[in-house]
Amino acid sequence: MLVENEDRIEANDGPAFCEFTLNQLNNATSGFAVENIVSEHGEKAPNVVYKGKLDNQMRIVVKRFNRNAWPDARQFLEEARSVGLLRNQRLANLLGCCCEDDERLLVAEYMPNETLAKHLFHWETQPMKWAMRLRVVLHLAEALEYCTSQGRALYHDLNAYRVLFDEDGNPRLSTFGLMKNSRDGKSYSTNLAFTPPEYLRTGRVTPESVIYSFGTLLLDLLSGKHIPPSHALDLIRDRNLQMLTDSCLEGQFSDDDGTELVRLASRCLQYEPRERPNTKSIVAALTPLQKETEVPSQLLMGIQHSAATVASLSPLGEACSRKDLTAIHEVLEHLGYKDDDGVANELSFQMWTNQIQDTLNSKKTGDAAFQQKDFRLAIESYTQFIDIGTMVSPTVHARRSLCYLMSDMPQEALNDAMQAQVISPVWHIASYLQSVALAGLGMENEAQSALVEGTTLEAKRNTPRK
Repeated sequence: MLVENEDRIEANDGPAFCEFTLNQLNNATSGFAVENIVSEHGEKAPNVVYKGKLDNQMRIVVKRFNRNAWPDARQFLEEARSVGLLRNQRLANLLGCCCEDDERLLVAEYMPNETLAKHLFHWETQPMKWAMRLRVVLHLAEALEYCTSQGRALYHDLNAYRVLFDEDGNPRLSTFGLMKNSRDGKSYSTNLAFTPPEYLRTGRVTPESVIYSFGTLLLDLLSGKHIPPSHALDLIRDRNLQMLTDSCLEGQFSDDDGTELVRLASRCLQYEPRERPNTKSIVAALTPLQKETEVPSQLLMGIQHSAATVASLSPLGEACSRKDLTAIHEVLEHLGYKDDDGVANELSFQMWTNQIQDTLNSKKTGDAAFQQKDFRLAIESYTQFIDIGTMVSPTVHARRSLCYLMSDMPQEALNDAMQAQVISPVWHIASYLQSVALAGLGMENEAQSALVEGTTLEAKRNTPRK
């Protein structure tokens, strides 16, 4: 159901903005692992965005700026704190930042259901429905109106990659766009054909420039394609709306509704900035157009909920869901150390001669105890192996995690499962064991999320590469 009460829209009980240490964010992202990159251009992006998970199990995204982007640490911190004051259900809220040495990082809420660009331009199962497209533009307009009301009317490079979908399928505006990509850099990284005309003249972004970019998003949602505004305006002037509208939407909306959205887009794309509407009037124009307001976004989007994902668990996922520790033990015992392939272990010659025998002996003793279900001895032996520190093994951490679970020590089990994930970020067993440990700590929602993550990683692992 759409929220119409402005006070309710603004209510958000999320955590207050804080400063993170580089070590915290390094751990959360498994050492800024390539597997955790979620930014559009991957490693090649000037500022890379990673997904991660804090020690309290909160899922986050971390934007890591180019090292030369913000040379003045105080300036970066002040700007980040200013954005961090915003709290709204229409935003993927900024949770904090990190400013150590020459590192500049932003931390925001994690949105698990991809970007508008993905659902609009690169959909796989179904095109976005008309009712959902209308909801997206209203939520986006409400986000911009809220930011404007809080003195943050400037948004840099508003586009379909800046609109994200939360776990309920609701659209949210990324707060990353409220800060420039660098202190003195350009405000737009998209094709110049989509930038406001005044930006091309002056190189400056204004509140009216944001409205122009909002108009381009209206065109995206109407057409299902990223059409340059000049071409779209030609089609509108020629009254060729059929060429402008997405053929997948046929029969989903009336001519009047389509005309109204085209009219609003045209107003936003006016050449003269002063002739464009403000955010408040855009919200007023979009509100009466809304359809199927009682239908949850998740259904309109066709997004599977956690419960549905868990319904098709693998045998290992099922065992973790039931907290069947005996069945999990059988799986780990059968798997052995196959999943340690590719884990880097650097050993100098001195380490080899002085410590390798002790390391191998402690692991061998631990494995024998694990097989015989002597979990106390297994914990002791695996701890010796880990403490010697000449090798890293996600499997040893997973096995010790299970031993801790067998010994009714869920916090220690969780620590080991998280360490296994740091070593091997996309290893499904690490997520599964986190789920069991979290359930043992009474954190049922977090346990469910970890179970879903394990299922997703296992499915990806088992999908043959094309």
